Amino acid sequence: MRMDVFSAKPHDILFLREAAEGTTLELRFHEAHLNAATAPLAGGAGAVCAFVNDDLGPATIAALSELGVRLIALRSAGFNHVDLRAAAAAGMTVARVPAYSPHAVAEHTVALILALNRKIHRAYNRVREGNFALDGLLGFDMHGKVAGIVGTGLIGTVLARILTGFGCDVLASDPFPNDDCLALGVRYVEIETLLAEADIITLQCPLTPETHHLINDASIDRMKRGVTLVNTSRGAVIDTRAVIRGLKSGRIGALGLDVYEEEADLFFEDLSHHFIPDDVFARLLTFPNVLVTGHQGFFTREALVAIARTTIDNAIRFQRDGVALHPVTLPD
Repeated sequence: MRMDVFSAKPHDILFLREAAEGTTLELRFHEAHLNAATAPLAGGAGAVCAFVNDDLGPATIAALSELGVRLIALRSAGFNHVDLRAAAAAGMTVARVPAYSPHAVAEHTVALILALNRKIHRAYNRVREGNFALDGLLGFDMHGKVAGIVGTGLIGTVLARILTGFGCDVLASDPFPNDDCLALGVRYVEIETLLAEADIITLQCPLTPETHHLINDASIDRMKRGVTLVNTSRGAVIDTRAVIRGLKSGRIGALGLDVYEEEADLFFEDLSHHFIPDDVFARLLTFPNVLVTGHQGFFTREALVAIARTTIDNAIRFQRDGVALHPVTLPD
């Protein structure tokens, strides 16, 4: 079976080829994003491999189905960019990577917290200009602070362990309390309580209709003044315009983002020779207390090996049995 890989970057080619070595799977790589217009590139393939910013809406599904594609292998855990009903109606299987390295994203979350707290990004630029003044670089001890984690799946649990190690009092909000977190001394509370009590809030929840714009004007109003807010989950969990208002009012004291709700036209590309057409994103970059990374939380060698291996395993199992190793099913 041939699998066409879309949105392919050099690291995708390297790790997927290594994972597919010795199998009967044929890989073909495309730099283009997958959408209805580029779907014909997969002519002759039995499977396509897509990433988080590919468009797998009804039109793309229909185009792939006409080509005879039967498997959509996502090299990501999230699948909110896939129309599952359209895929099911077309008789297509959607597979994902349910877990790769929760340590990668959790550690990146802590990196953002520490960088914002101790103003590492500002200090770095100052020192390179010969400015060794400390004014404006004042931080706070992590020890003793209240950290709130929204979503305690694999990533949230690893994050809770790290923050507990810093000596934080860790609160969590999740409809399904995690025994490992409880054993660490994490206290599960309602989201309203977490927002009101936490000095640091991190978002590790999936994007669902219930979590879409979970952080909005009303939720920001409940937060402590000067709160540190970090999102390494999905961009649309945050209402960006509301967060900008929170930054302007001082309610949000620091903001760290590894994801952005309109990132599809920005992230994973080199736009350094172009202007940024997204006015909302450009406004974010004007704040000295905002730190944005381009969806790199997953980007460790260990995570890429695991993602590639699981993606290839999904394709090989589907090729052999007609059923993927980690299929995505329609919600009830």
